[in-house]
Amino acid sequence: MRLRRLVRGRIDWPELETVVRTIAERYDRQTVRVQFLDADNWLSTPMVVDDDLFVKVISKQNTVVHALFTTGRNIGAFSSGTEGFFESFQTPYEMARHELEATDRMRTLGINAPEPIEAFEVGEYGVVVLEYLPEFRPLDELDMETESELATELFESLQTLHDAGMAHGDLRAENVLILDDELYFIDATNLNTEGNSAIRSYDLACGLAALEPQVGPRTAVEAALAVYSIDELLTATDFFGFVKIRPDHDFDAAALAGEIEKRATDSQRV
Repeated sequence: MRLRRLVRGRIDWPELETVVRTIAERYDRQTVRVQFLDADNWLSTPMVVDDDLFVKVISKQNTVVHALFTTGRNIGAFSSGTEGFFESFQTPYEMARHELEATDRMRTLGINAPEPIEAFEVGEYGVVVLEYLPEFRPLDELDMETESELATELFESLQTLHDAGMAHGDLRAENVLILDDELYFIDATNLNTEGNSAIRSYDLACGLAALEPQVGPRTAVEAALAVYSIDELLTATDFFGFVKIRPDHDFDAAALAGEIEKRATDSQRV
């Protein structure tokens, strides 16, 4: 966590106070209550305002860190035999605006996501404001039975994105939230989806990697097969090595690949 704070950078209180005052003015609130979140986040300083607004403050350093992540991820994509498809941002405001727009597009498709409210600039900082989801739990904090019930829904939401020519690009347990037994997607990343079918396979690999530690390879593959074909799952295994080296995924790639190959062999016998 200390490393994350160092890399993310610290925004001094006078700058954060200016952001908070700006929010109070924009929402016509004489006073606001702010809770800063010690979240697992490299790319912003998150806070909750008055228990109804989720705010991310994005600095120039955050955009630099995102660019470094983007370079590393594209190298990983190259190692999987495809061109890089991750894209970076030029400014903090561009980064904030992307999150707002991506969230809006997901909701337009019928995918659960926080309500997008606005993105704006305060000095050199980008600020994105979303609906705050209270009492949510990330996917990796649920019990196995609950996750098994929601596993197919995860892949159905993913397919909805793919059928619309979109992708998530950062599908991991922390970016799949559960509220009132409903699944929500957050934090879709910036991707060049034009003519790049590999993104679909990468997303599918990430979905399997997020589920496997919680429900096991068999249940994860069964849930994916309810939505995707066995050929699509086989293609997704090409990205397991790339996903495995990411610090935010810890899964049994060999077990998943073995289960998929077993299903492929069984389907050929039928």
